[in-house]
Amino acid sequence: MTLEPAEYNLVVETSGVRLDRYLAESCPGLSRTHAQELVAGGNVTVNGAPARPSLRLRSGDRVRVTVPPERPGSLIPEAIPFGVLYEDDDLLVVDKPAGLPVHPARGHPGHTLVNALLAYLGSPPDTGDPLRPGIVHRLDMDTSGVMLVAKNRVAQANLAGQFKSRSVTKVYLALVRGHLAPEQGAIEAPVGRDPRNRRRMAVVNENRGRTARTGYRVVRYVGDYTLLEVAPETGRTHQIRVHLAAIGHPVAGDSTYGRGPAQFSRQFLHSHRLGFFLPSSGEYVEFESALPPDLQEALESIG
Repeated sequence: MTLEPAEYNLVVETSGVRLDRYLAESCPGLSRTHAQELVAGGNVTVNGAPARPSLRLRSGDRVRVTVPPERPGSLIPEAIPFGVLYEDDDLLVVDKPAGLPVHPARGHPGHTLVNALLAYLGSPPDTGDPLRPGIVHRLDMDTSGVMLVAKNRVAQANLAGQFKSRSVTKVYLALVRGHLAPEQGAIEAPVGRDPRNRRRMAVVNENRGRTARTGYRVVRYVGDYTLLEVAPETGRTHQIRVHLAAIGHPVAGDSTYGRGPAQFSRQFLHSHRLGFFLPSSGEYVEFESALPPDLQEALESIG
């Protein structure tokens, strides 16, 4: 169902319901996923202030919702190259190139991994989401590396459950500015929308953000930089980049949360290893993606 642009001014009658569920029940044609996107995009306020999708509403709360023009609803197959590390009847393990958005959104309605998947598979994965078919998790547009894609609803639910229960192994390679010490540790700080810039995320107080924890291990020091293995235990938007910037070691080449010299054409962040249980058999498997040439060359240039 296509939603027309609209604005809703609602008054909550019953306490205890989550904001995203309340929006889906109160705004005709609005799904819970779309409600979460509206909240994340700053299009929903509660009593005049931004809120999280999980906020428990109270009787009398005033909720304002702005539904912007809907994204284009049709997906066109595009022959965009990407790596395939593994494939079976349930899923694909892909090696996403940098510069490729995962799915269509405002600002990039086409030329995404989803468009590439349609061309590769011949038809959209049957997962019930017409705009993000098969997408279980995401990587930032300029982050490369291993990603999972579901081919059917059963696999989608299984894999989503593994991410939710934090049983998926996620290891990234990141180059950060400065020499990070100690050589092994964890960063634990809530992540939420930056109150000064809604287009960014930031470390915020626990009332405004969601719990986030990122483990790391130093691989080696390279010039004035540190190469890390980073293992996010939670999956917040921009979590790795925000956490590393917050401790004074931003990801090299990250124009949003840091800065870097010209040899970094993009943020030095790569999804290196992903481990999970196959939906078909329950077998635990891991897949790796080596550093792509652009990051390898950047590493050598400072070494």
